[in-house]
Amino acid sequence: MTRCVLNLNPTPANVSDADEAPNVLPVLSSSATNINSRKLMQVPWDHSGKHPGNRPFWSLLTNTVDIAWSYLFRRVEIDHEPTHEGGLVYASIHINGLVDPLAIMKSQSRRIISIGRHDIMTMPVIGWLTRRMGSQPVIRKAEIEGGFADKELATKINQRSMLTMANCIASGHAAIVMPEGKSHQDSHLHALRTGPLRFTLNAASIAHHRGLDNPMIQPVGLHYRCHHWFRTDIYVEFGEPLIIPLVGEEETHRRVSEGEWIEPPAEHVIPLKEELFDKLSPITPDAPDWETYRAWHLLGHRRANQDGSILSSYKEEVLAAREVRDSSPTDPVLNKAREVAQILHSHDLDSRSLDSEGRIKRESSFFSAILGSLLMLLSSPISIPSTGLQAFIGWYVGDRTDEGVDARTTHHMIGAVFSPLLMWPLISFIAGIFVVGLEPVLLAFVILSLPVFHISNLVFLRGYDLWVDYGDAKRRNSLANSEEGRRLEEVTTQIDSELVVLK
Repeated sequence: MTRCVLNLNPTPANVSDADEAPNVLPVLSSSATNINSRKLMQVPWDHSGKHPGNRPFWSLLTNTVDIAWSYLFRRVEIDHEPTHEGGLVYASIHINGLVDPLAIMKSQSRRIISIGRHDIMTMPVIGWLTRRMGSQPVIRKAEIEGGFADKELATKINQRSMLTMANCIASGHAAIVMPEGKSHQDSHLHALRTGPLRFTLNAASIAHHRGLDNPMIQPVGLHYRCHHWFRTDIYVEFGEPLIIPLVGEEETHRRVSEGEWIEPPAEHVIPLKEELFDKLSPITPDAPDWETYRAWHLLGHRRANQDGSILSSYKEEVLAAREVRDSSPTDPVLNKAREVAQILHSHDLDSRSLDSEGRIKRESSFFSAILGSLLMLLSSPISIPSTGLQAFIGWYVGDRTDEGVDARTTHHMIGAVFSPLLMWPLISFIAGIFVVGLEPVLLAFVILSLPVFHISNLVFLRGYDLWVDYGDAKRRNSLANSEEGRRLEEVTTQIDSELVVLK
């Protein structure tokens, strides 16, 4: 498994209040400082309520996302999709780059409109994709204050984008927003920006004026076993929705509906922002640091073991860790859990590596290594020529991006999305010329080869997963036979004893 170490600066306590959340401008990448005003002005937009994206491309993209999804994640759990007749604004924590909106897009069935950083709509490869999706650009405060963007241009682009978002939401489309305004690496929410709340308030005005169902904000919990690992586990959770209040006079609703951007009053924006923060925070890790969050997971496992059960899915782990968080475990227990969890994490292991007695699982996965190698070997003649180059580039660029570890899997995603969208048809066409020549049957060859590529990749990845299981077993055995492993088991026994006393 491709993994990397994440260094964080822990904060002293849970960030459960909007006033305490970090409010820092994002560190700008080289791409973010390049404002392409010509391309920004050409991004498709629409203030009638019609989606500005390309509908046939959207259908093609959703099928492509299904393929990419099966490559990026190993185990997937998704709550039932929310039911609401009006527009829905999905909002989540933003710790995993473009994979975050991909996860929300995959977890529901509506046509999505999104708003994001300006360069995502103008860069050569991703921009081609996002413009056809109808995504809207925003120039952030960081780019303006850094002197990279003209304030007048930023105002024009931002208001145009927010009006497009508001009209689409009012018309019943779904929107994806990352209200923190940046992707980051922390285990708790950062301060929310007002932009998403402002266009949702205007969306409610437009819906009211046009006699449409009122839109709602839907908090989404995005839970990754380790957000920057390839083939990690994911659980997508839907929290309690927020009703968007109707504010302003009828004249204001009319003017916004007719295409005039009117700033909602701050006395309505700020309370809605704080309400969203309060509803979104509990369905995030909401931990002072990742070390503490991993400790909560460990305590969740230990509690389940003492109750005679096991946590058999990542969703169960997330909910168990939340119960631990909300019960405020004592400092001695939490500190010991941090120590055990950190030892496991330093060996690329987690709490599933311990048995019900608190001992490190000792097992042989040699069969997994043999079977995994065989599956990769059998599928490689198709998978490597069709997808190997894109996978290599995604890995190489992801490990060298200047946007932080949270952007790492974005590059994995790009390779996974563009393989079936662009590379597979091209590779199949070239191969077909050599196999069948420039004959009418060439088209059939190209079409039939695409599912063959996909099935081959699924077989290869299954083999890869088995090989990773073998590596995990080797690390467990090595840790179990070390002094560090003996210390881990000793502290785990102490944790179990103290948990019994606290019952």
